Amino acid sequence: MSATSMEPGSLVIVNCLNPQEKLWGLLLRLDVLGAVVRGLNLSSREDWLAQEKAGKGGFVMPSTVFVPMHRVERIYLDESSPAAPSFGSRFLASCGRDVAQALMSGECEGSS
Repeated sequence: MSATSMEPGSLVIVNCLNPQEKLWGLLLRLDVLGAVVRGLNLSSREDWLAQEKAGKGGFVMPSTVFVPMHRVERIYLDESSPAAPSFGSRFLASCGRDVAQALMSGECEGSS
């Protein structure tokens, strides 16, 4: 997978309409029907990172959600920029684990 391709296995941010919400997570499927993402509400990412880093139990947990295409406004790749690392990179640096594996495991296994 290319670092700039948007395909299953990519970390993405999905902007949704009606109601407005932003989801962050692992893209599992993207087609004409919609997007399937395993992740969290964008506003919960920092809480999940802190929980994973501390190794505490499942207070904030990722879930799998289908977003119908009529609700998808846009999808961004979770990419690093010169000003800020991607959330996936931050997770790896903080927890020492691959964020995709953490999202799919559904278990909290923070590092010491």
